[in-house]
Amino acid sequence: MPEDQLRQAAKSAVCKVNIDSDGRLVITALVRKMLAENPKEFDPRKYLGPARQELIELIKRKNKEVLGSAGHGQEILKAMR
Repeated sequence: MPEDQLRQAAKSAVCKVNIDSDGRLVITALVRKMLAENPKEFDPRKYLGPARQELIELIKRKNKEVLGSAGHGQEILKAMR
C-alpha cells in the first residue's frame, strides 16, 4: 500500500494498519540478495541476520515517518530481539 494512503489511514479513525506485506518483501529481497551474492552460504544466521535488521529498520521508519506512532511500537521491537 502506498505510504501516502497509510498516512491518511493513520490520521483517520483506522485503528489498525497492516504492514506485514512490506516486511515480507524486505526480508525476501535481502535473503535473495545474500544468497545470490554468496551461493555457497548455507548458514541461515548469515543471511537471516541482515534481513531481520532491515525489517527492524523498516518498522521503525514506518512507525515514525508514515504512521506517526513513533515510540508506540517499542514492545514489538523488543519482542523481535
